[in-house]
Amino acid sequence: MTGDPGLQPERTRLAWRRSLLALTVVTVLSVRLALTGDAAGAVLAGAAVAGWAATLALCWGRAVGSGPVRATSRTMPAIALAAAGQAALGVLLILR
Repeated sequence: MTGDPGLQPERTRLAWRRSLLALTVVTVLSVRLALTGDAAGAVLAGAAVAGWAATLALCWGRAVGSGPVRATSRTMPAIALAAAGQAALGVLLILR
């Protein structure tokens, strides 16, 4: 049996790319905040870059279509944790 001939694989790749783009924007904004010289901004930027790098490493195969179709039991919680952390950092950036 071959893969799905419909548009579902393309929609999945686009969703992963969109998620990585959103995480990249939060990371860039937190690094920009760190450039103001604030120590709290440097800590946020470090956490954002670490979460972004981990998420990018886990999701890149799915975003370009070469990754596994099914997520393993270890990668999805890690991706969810990194995304939740990035969301919290985004809220902190907005509130600052």
